[in-house]
Amino acid sequence: MIKIYVGDFMKKYLKEIIILLLQLFMFYIFPLFAGPTDAIGMVVLIIFATLLLSVVIGFISNKKIRYLYPIIIAILFLPSVYIYYNETALVHSTWYLVIATFGLVIGTAFRKLLCRK
Repeated sequence: MIKIYVGDFMKKYLKEIIILLLQLFMFYIFPLFAGPTDAIGMVVLIIFATLLLSVVIGFISNKKIRYLYPIIIAILFLPSVYIYYNETALVHSTWYLVIATFGLVIGTAFRKLLCRK
């Protein structure tokens, strides 16, 4: 019988979990504080935060699970479409996938350049 301890999993992936929690904050808590006229600014800020967080995870994480980050982000955004927006915002999920992939590549490249020296 194989036992998986939640504590061991949390310790192993602590950096990745913290970054995912920050991303979840941007998707689900941040829109609560935005007014109805702040929609475009909020989308831009969330896209910028997604780029920044994906660069960070690409830079600090050495686990292979980081390559799933863009897909996880795109999937995590989907429920917020139905909570805060309407179906026309589903296309933003694709943007978050692209932006997170781009940021992950940048972060990974920075990591490889700095670790080489």
